[in-house]
Parts: sequence; structure tokens; C-alpha cells
Amino acid sequence: MKRVASLYLPSWSIDRLRRIERRAARSAEADGRAAFDALGTDAAAERAQHCSVPRGGGWRPGARWARTDPGSGLADTRDQVESAVAGLPAHRRPAQRELGRTSEAAATPFRELSRRTEAAEPLFRPGTRGWSNEDLQASVEALPAHRRPSLQELSRKTELVDHPFRPLPPDEAGALRRMGRMPPVLGPGEDVVVRRAMKAPRRSARDGHGGEAGHVAPPNLAQSLKQLAAMPAVQFPGEGPHPDNHGKSAPTAPGYGHGRFFQTGRTLATMVARVCDDADEDARAAAPVDEQPLVTVQRSGARVEVAAANDAARALGIDPGTALTMARAQVPGLDVREAEPDRDAADLAALATLLARRWAPTVTVSDADGLFVDLTGVAHLHGGEARFCRRLLRLLARYGIAARVAVADTPGAAWALARFGARDAVQIVAPGGQGKALAQLPVAALRLDAPALELLARLGIEAIGQLTALPRAPLVRRFGRAIADRIDQALGQLPEPFEPIVPPTRVAVEQRFVEPIATPEAIEHWLRELMQRLAVALAKAGQGARAVEMIAARVDGVPQILRLGFARPTRDAAHMLRLTLRRIEEIEPGYGIDGIALIVRRADPLGAETLAPALADDAAPDLAPLIDALINRIGAGRLWRVAPVESDVPERSWTRTAPLDPPQRETQKLRPDDVRQLDARSPDHPWHPRWPRPVLLLRRPERIDHVLAELPDQPPKRFTWRGTMHLIVRAEGPERVAGEWWRRAPERMAVRDYYRVEDETGQRFWLFRRGDGMRSETGDLSWFLHGLGN
Repeated sequence: MKRVASLYLPSWSIDRLRRIERRAARSAEADGRAAFDALGTDAAAERAQHCSVPRGGGWRPGARWARTDPGSGLADTRDQVESAVAGLPAHRRPAQRELGRTSEAAATPFRELSRRTEAAEPLFRPGTRGWSNEDLQASVEALPAHRRPSLQELSRKTELVDHPFRPLPPDEAGALRRMGRMPPVLGPGEDVVVRRAMKAPRRSARDGHGGEAGHVAPPNLAQSLKQLAAMPAVQFPGEGPHPDNHGKSAPTAPGYGHGRFFQTGRTLATMVARVCDDADEDARAAAPVDEQPLVTVQRSGARVEVAAANDAARALGIDPGTALTMARAQVPGLDVREAEPDRDAADLAALATLLARRWAPTVTVSDADGLFVDLTGVAHLHGGEARFCRRLLRLLARYGIAARVAVADTPGAAWALARFGARDAVQIVAPGGQGKALAQLPVAALRLDAPALELLARLGIEAIGQLTALPRAPLVRRFGRAIADRIDQALGQLPEPFEPIVPPTRVAVEQRFVEPIATPEAIEHWLRELMQRLAVALAKAGQGARAVEMIAARVDGVPQILRLGFARPTRDAAHMLRLTLRRIEEIEPGYGIDGIALIVRRADPLGAETLAPALADDAAPDLAPLIDALINRIGAGRLWRVAPVESDVPERSWTRTAPLDPPQRETQKLRPDDVRQLDARSPDHPWHPRWPRPVLLLRRPERIDHVLAELPDQPPKRFTWRGTMHLIVRAEGPERVAGEWWRRAPERMAVRDYYRVEDETGQRFWLFRRGDGMRSETGDLSWFLHGLGN
């Protein structure tokens, strides 16, 4: 029998953001810990240079001669010390000052506290039980004169006093229970009247029952019952007294709405049930105190609405679909993030791949916040369906992901129960019981489209049981086959196949040897054979290798590893073999190699290759073999290409990319009614020819000194850079570059004036001055050199 589990992630996008934040916080903490360890290492090295005497438990002056550890081999008594000193040569005997110094721990100057017990010698505590009458007098007389307690202490007692309230008779207790079922009658000023009618004396706050909790019950039972029925069952935070404040303040007469609900520290279930609805409590669960309201937003036409909200935001009434303006008006300090549906879907697919690798072989994505897991034939491997669900929920909770799981015979029934069923985290429907479990659920649990749900609501059909009771033929004529198919799929009368996610498998080939090989010729022979097998395996998978790792297993267990990288996907066996044989001298066979394996560590999709470019006469040369050779010789991190970035600040206007990656320019998608659609010109390149840049751009601008220039916009006449004076003979500028105010606040008023200058020797420099030369808030008029050549 088929069994399907539906995993529902109600706050998937919010949990994903929280997890990213926690991961960043952990990395910052790890960086701080590493910096602290490095600081400790430097401090230890510095301490080692201050004195040649070791520290931290090592040798100390006088410690060798004063040590008395048994079995240490050193002197334990004075006679042994004298004999040990006499046995040393004259030049090695310690000085008298060393013999007189010890490093023993000094005795404490305070006397040791007595460890007497009360049974051996009872200590006096005022008011303790048992200290009364003859026992008290005898114990006091047995104490020394300076330890006898005073008469004031003898008069104080700290024992627990009896309960100040008298027990209720049976008839009064029954009246109180009957009162709990009475409807509340609210009357302004009733609490004040009853409190003023109470004439019983109040106990002191010192006895532990004072304050508002220390009032004696009113003598009139009818008035007390009337007050309890009239008082509100719930008070807002901060209103009225609180049970934690017993004895801290003098009792005051409460006003309207401040009844004795919190004053007595007792909560009556019948009283709370009259004002607290279970449905409201489940729908608006109290959010954690330390959690701030967080929402993600997305644009729907001309409206920006909430896409997802955390528990704190839902508790404040902000649900998905709420307009962002309304949400911000309701919660001024709302944390708003941009929704990332593509990344949410990618992470959900990664979670499905993980479950397919470790939990069940058949897993698929049901929608944007859920997965289907086929438990047929695998539930017993986890100890049953219930244990499987609990283990899965614990795994997700460990990473801060809230989830619910429902198990049923069909995917539709499991999906409906996980989202519209009970609030339990795990729901398991017995085989064949999906019809009864779905009868009370709303029709939205059938995964119908919005027009069908609206029409069913107009017809008064709200539950699935009402829908299944209708005749099938009129239902199909009215709504089509969609609703009937969904009902049959949920009840198991119609199959609902789903396409599972297949985890990617790593392409690898391996060859084991009966006898170890150690000669270069044998290694080259088997590398040729394995490269052909690898090319065939890549062609079957439709992939091209970007990184290949060769592992040669030696007899002594020390593997020899060669890593190859490629600029673009390839499965050319001759090209991969040529790059491997160039580094064959790096392999140390030792006593022999038992086996060789080729593992593809990184691969990209690669379809069928056409021969048309290779047959053309004027085809562009292929640079991939040259780049592959350079990368495998000098390393992939030392060979890169510069790509432009949309930015006016020079150091932000470029980035590193792979040598053969095609240039990618992000084009903004405009709306059909946008006036920019009328501009048919091609967009300007970030490196426009009318704004020339130097050939060499320094990693960081370097400060120059002794600059002679006229303000506000004249180029410099001379400057000093790295100790050399340069006299300017030609100059061009200024080119003003303003700061990117949307990045950082200090850049709002920042200004740079760039100049292209040439000195008397023909060298060209690219200089800039901070500030416009007129307003001090734009810069401090410092000069920097940012590039060379032109």
C-alpha cells in the first residue's frame, strides 16, 4: 500500500533568512575568536622575549630547592637540601639568597571556618522550630556569654505561619463553582465599593503575605460572589497589581477594571474560558519576546504587498497579502526585506535533494512551501511512520525551520491535512481513512484555483464532505473535470503521479591493479585508458568536466593527488590527458600504486558539439587549451579577466571573472507603459571612451605630498610621490566624481576631482583631490594618486 508524507514549511522564506543571519553571526564570532587566538599567540611570543626564565608553571627562583613533592627526586627536608648542595660542584652550588627563597603557598591569615553540624553543636537561629520554652532556655544558657543572643533576637520568629484564610464550607465552595458558570456582569465602580466595605484588619507586608495579597476575605459572601462575577478576566500588561509584587507596596483601593484576579495570584479556568477563545489563541499565538516583526515583500502590479511574515508580525495582524503601507502604518518599526522566490525555490530543491539522499528515494517539491516524501517501503527503516516524522521535525528544528508533517495514502490527502488539519505537528491517517479525515476540512484543501473556490463559496459549499455528497454528473457539467479529479486523487480513486527529484551522481572511473605499478610508462598507459572511460561517462551524463581530480592510491596508504581545472566544460580525452601527462612527474609512486581513480569534482551541462565552426576558414582561434595550460601551471586564482560594473567610483567599476566567461550585463525589465521604452539607443558601456581611465589602477589610492595647486579647480603644478618630486608640464581636468550616497552616509557629500597629468620625463599619472575646493564638507583637500599611464 502506498503511503505519502507531506512536509509543510509555513515560514520557509522567513526561516531561510534567519538561518542566513545566524550563519553570518557564527562566522563573525569565529573570526573574532581567531583574532583573539592570534593576539594570544603574539602576546606569548612577546612575553618570551622579555625574560629568559620560563613562565606559566615553569622554573621560579627558589622553587627547585623548596619543592616538597613526594617522589619528585628533589630535596624534601633540610638535611636532604644540605646534602644535595654539598654534592654539587662549587660552580653549580646555589647562592645563599636562592636557598632562602621559596615559592610555597603561604598559609591563609584567616582562621579556618568551623565545620560543626547542628547535631554536634547546634547553632542558634532566631525563631527556628524547636527553640521554644525549656529547649530554648537550656540552649541559650549552654552558649558562651559572647555568643548568647539578645532578647530582641529571641522575640523574632521566622517560622512559617498558618494560612490566614479560613477554609470554605461545602455550601460556599459549591456556590463558588456555580458562580464560575454565571455570565459576567460588569458594573463601573463595583470593585471600589466592595473594597471600601472590607473592614477586616490587614496583615503586615513583613510576614510574607502582605500587600494586595494579604486582605482577609470579605465577611459578606454574596458581595464577594458578585464581585468575582463582575471583574474582568484579563488585564492588559501594566494595569493593576501583579502577584510578583507581594509585600512591595502598600495596598491601595483598585479602580474600575482592577479586580482581584491578579491580586490573589489565582487563575480560574472557568473565568478565562468566558473571554478567551481557543481559535483566537491558536490563530494569534504569542510571539517570542526577543523576536522582532519581520516581513518579506513583493510587487504585485502597482502594489507592494507582504509575501511572508514571521510569528511576531502575524501576532500584530500582518498577514501575507497585506499592503506594505498599511503594515508600516500599523507597526512603525517593521523590518522589511525583499522577497527572493528564486532563492527560496533553490534552497527548497536542495532540501529535497538532501532528503532523497538520506531519508527516502522518492522526494518531490509539492509547491513553494512543501515537499512530498514517498514512504512506501522505507518507513520501517526509520522505526515506523511516527518516528520518521519526529526525526524529520527534529532535524529541521535544529536548523531553526518550523514544519508540520501529515501521512496518508494519497498526496492530496496528506497535503490537505498538513495545511488545514489539526494543529498537531505530526498527523498520521490510518490506511483507508482519508475520506473521513477530509470530510470536515474546507474545500481549499483540495488545491483548487481561486475562481472555483469563489463559486463554491457563493453556492454555500464550505467543507469537502458537502462537496463529495453532491451528484458527480452535475458537478462536472458545472465546474469541469478539475474538481472531480481533485476529489478522486485525494480519496485514492485516481492516481496522482509526481516526478521525483533525482540527486546528481558524481562521474568517476577507477582501476585497481593485481600487482602495484611504479613506472611512468605503466602510469601513462592506465591514464590513457581511464581518460577514454571518463569521456564516455561524461557523454552519457550530458556533462562537461570543469575540475577533475586524479587519485593514485599507494601501497603505504599515502594517496597522490593531482587536480586539473578547465576554463570551460570539456570531455575531450586527448586534451585532458595532455594536461595530466605534463604533471606526471609530481606523482611519487613510492613502493607502488594499487589503483588510480579519476573523479569529476565539478561539471557543467554540455550538449552535442557542432563541427561547423571548426570547418570554417576564418574561425576565431580557440583560447581554451592555452588558458587550461596556464591555469594548471600557475593556478586558477592567478588568471582572471576584468569585467565592467555599473559604478562611477573607479575602484568599484570593475570585478574579476573567469577568463572565458561571456560578458553579462544586467538589463532592467521595464513596464510596457514606461517612457524609457521609447529610447531605442543601446545603453552606454560602463567604460565609455569619453571618460578615459589609466592603464594601471592601484589597489588603493596612495597619498601624495608637497602638492602645489590653485583652488578651486586648477591642476597641480608639482607633487611628491614615494620620495620623488614630479614637475607637471601637461594636465587635463578636472573630472568630478560624486560619492554614491545610497551606499554609505559619509558619501552623501563626498566629491573627487580627477586630473590626468604628465611630468617632465613623460610619465603620466591619474590624480584626484578630495573636495571641490570650496565647501569643507565635501572633503579635506587631500591629494592622492590612483593610477598610472593613460
